[in-house]
Amino acid sequence: MSTFKLHTVASAPAGSIPILDAANKSLGFIPNLYAHLAESPATLQAYKQLGTLLEQSAFTPEEQQVILVAVSVENRCTYCVAAHSFIARNMVKIPADTIAALRSGGTLPNAKLNALAAFTRAIVRERGWVADSHELKNFFAAGYTQQQVLEVVLGVSMKTLSNYINHLTDTPLDAAFADEAWMDPNDHARGKS
Repeated sequence: MSTFKLHTVASAPAGSIPILDAANKSLGFIPNLYAHLAESPATLQAYKQLGTLLEQSAFTPEEQQVILVAVSVENRCTYCVAAHSFIARNMVKIPADTIAALRSGGTLPNAKLNALAAFTRAIVRERGWVADSHELKNFFAAGYTQQQVLEVVLGVSMKTLSNYINHLTDTPLDAAFADEAWMDPNDHARGKS
């Protein structure tokens, strides 16, 4: 059970209020991740800024969501897998079979996106030690660039920040993301439910 406060605009530190207010206006609610991050205005601002920078990268919105879901699955973050599956399906319109493959850690039907997902997973799993990996070679062979190697690390940084915060704070899933709820299949094997 989390002891971390889910802030509202009324309870948040002053530095977090503009971001919470903007989220509430654009989404119609404050995501629970933001409500937890609001405890630290600097951390909330960092998360938002990393997201803005990823949006300015050479990756399409579809590729950005592939990165964010792949990181979240690798980090076993139930909250972020659900939230980004929702965004991928409903806002970016990624095909259902691609989302299912991402959520299972499987092979994506699109070869280029599969190279992106595999490279992203390798970055997380190997903590960046992938300079001589087949995943990096396949990433380049799929047409991605050195710039995009660095921008995958940007996406990994953004999601690792939120994944770890969610692990620490036990962020409850928002009702808006409930249809995309996800559980790490390995948790079943470990006897967790």
